[in-house]
Parts: sequence; structure tokens; C-alpha cells
Amino acid sequence: MKFEKELTLIKKGVEEIITEEEMIKKLEIAEKENRPLRIKYGIDPTGYDVHIGHLVPIRKMREFQDLGHRGVIIIGDFTAQIGDPTGKDESRPPLTTEQIKKNSEKYMDQLYTVLDKDKTEVRWQTEWFGDMKMADVIKLMGKFTLAQFMAHETFRQRYEKGQTLGLHEIMYPILQSYDSVAIKADVELGATEQKFNILAGRDMQRYFGQPEQVAVLSPILMGTDGKAKMSKSLNNYIAVFDSPKEKYGKTMSIPDDLIVNYFKYATRLSPSEISEIENQMKNKEINPKLIKQRLAREIVTLYHGKGAAEKAEEEFDLIFKKKDIPDEIPEFKPASKPAKISEVLFESGSCASGSEAKRMIKQNAVSINGKKIHDIFYEISEDCTIKIGKRRFLRIVT
Repeated sequence: MKFEKELTLIKKGVEEIITEEEMIKKLEIAEKENRPLRIKYGIDPTGYDVHIGHLVPIRKMREFQDLGHRGVIIIGDFTAQIGDPTGKDESRPPLTTEQIKKNSEKYMDQLYTVLDKDKTEVRWQTEWFGDMKMADVIKLMGKFTLAQFMAHETFRQRYEKGQTLGLHEIMYPILQSYDSVAIKADVELGATEQKFNILAGRDMQRYFGQPEQVAVLSPILMGTDGKAKMSKSLNNYIAVFDSPKEKYGKTMSIPDDLIVNYFKYATRLSPSEISEIENQMKNKEINPKLIKQRLAREIVTLYHGKGAAEKAEEEFDLIFKKKDIPDEIPEFKPASKPAKISEVLFESGSCASGSEAKRMIKQNAVSINGKKIHDIFYEISEDCTIKIGKRRFLRIVT
């Protein structure tokens, strides 16, 4: 079959393609017209911490780029002021223009750890929405019915529960769908929970006389706890900004039944290599721990290189096999004495924010000289060694 090789790569780690036949036609047209396909992915810069779950569709974009196509990242600087209702039980507060710009810059820095910058086009929604008139907005709204939106699971559930559902939130899928028209998208990438919005993009393109984009939907990567999707608030994520040591250790903490999924959605391994690993797991030909070590090396290598992966493995073995504290750990001298533990964790950079520090303490993830700390107001008045989570250490010098 023509384009069999390309289609195998595109289908790798994908939950659904709408439709596969249209995807083949898109590839045929691109070849005939000697032009790259335009592969769309939109981000709402409501924050800037990117974890490897966010990068599942971004990795797919990179695979399209490797096939010669062009990735188009849309910065949702307009919809970020509305808030994506997908999977949310409550409304989300709007952001300022300054916050959006700052978040976007940091977000893109992380995406470029995966994407080919030379084959990436970055667009801002305000390019087409900034000067749009009210009459144009009403025309867009007229392309859809209220019944369509009440069929949206999130909208319906919030309505049935009597929770707040603002009319501005219903506008979110309409605006996102117009993005596809504005950039003439051939393919849109997203998680399965974004299916409604991506299909709305197909509808919008049809209304404007454009060829409909193909929807390539990726599954949601489960968090390291194996219980819920990867999320910062649940502290079950592997962040792009995590150190090699943290990435390695967090990967080693995942349940064995997630190993194959992580190989599929978080590494560059080919489908045949992943199939071999899956068979080894199924037939119990190899200790799952050894396979997990390979997974951890693959993930660290992806972001930091082979040398960093080898060093991270050595440090992991030192801490967890010998139960030792590493020789080289950062030191921090508090500005005042005594110093609150939550402030120390934040000011030293051990935690990204004061709220994260407090959350780690409440989750029994912080200990001082081997003793668990439960009080967020605990004060440090002498030299000590703090352990944060399973892999982070901090030496306090007063």
C-alpha cells in the first residue's frame, strides 16, 4: 500500500484517526502539490510547566515534521482569557496579556526540546481575532446549535449538576475551530478529551469551503501513580524542567502495568521494538525492573543525552540500592533564623512555589534528617539535610 511506511509512523501511539482514508488522501495531495501538510496543535498558555503527558501530541507533530511536514503551534492568547472547559468542573479565571506572553515563551522553550524549530510555525490567535467585529463573531456562533454543545459531555454534566456554565465558555470550541480555518490546517493533533473541539474544527472548515482537517487523537498519559492522568496538582507528573535524576527516579516509580504505555507515548522506540518489550513482559522473559530501567534511560536520554541518563542511573542505584544520601547535594543558607520550612523549600528552588512546598509537606513527602515533617509552619534553626519526595535533597547551612 502506498504511504504504508508513513501511515505506520502516524498511527504509532494514536487512539483514533478521523479518518484514516482522508489521511491517505492528504498525503497524496501533499505529494502531488509538492507541499508540506500543515499540522495544527493549539496551546492555552494558562501555565508554563510542561510535563511529558502534554508532549504526547507534540511528539506526534515531530514525527510529521520528520516526514517533511510543517508543525503549526497556535498560541491561544485569546481563548486563554476564556478558559478551556474540557474536563473542568468549574470555570477558570482569565489571565492578563503579560501573563500569557510570559507563559507562552516558557512553554515554547519546552516544546522545542521535541520539535524541529526550523519546521515549526508559531501563530497567535489575536492575529485573526484581534480585529474581528461583533457581526463576524455572531456569524461564527450561527454555524452551531445549542443542542450540539449540550451533547458535549463536560457541558452537559456541569449543567445537570447545577454548576456554573458561562456563555463565554461555550464560545471556546467555536473560536478554537476557527483557528483551523485561519491557518488552513490539514491535520489537527490533540488528546482524546479534545475530540469535540477538533471535530468542530472540521465543521467550521466545511462551512468556509475548506477541505476538512484530519483529527489525530492521542490517549491521555497516566500519571506516575497509575491512578489518574498526569497532573501537577496530583504530584504524579514528570516535568520537562525536571532534572535527569528526577526524571529517572519518577519513571522508576511507575507501576509495572504502565511500562508499555510509557514506551509507546513517551519514547522514540519503534512499534516493533515496543512490541518486543510487550511480549517480554507478557511472557515474563525478563524482570520488569530491568525493562523499567531501560525506559528511564530512554526518557532521560531524550531530553538530556546518553551521558546524563547513565549518571542518573548511577545516582539512583546509589540512593535506592545503598540507601545513601548523594555526596553532591545543593546547599542553601536561609535569609533568617529560624526559617519556615515551606519558605526554605521555595526560596532554595527545591519547590516551584510556596503552595507546592506546602502540598509536599501535607503529602508526607518532606523529611528532615530522616524524620517526616507534617507541619507547614515547622521552623529550621540549625544545620540539617532535607529530603523532598524520593529523589531531591537539600543541605541547610545556618
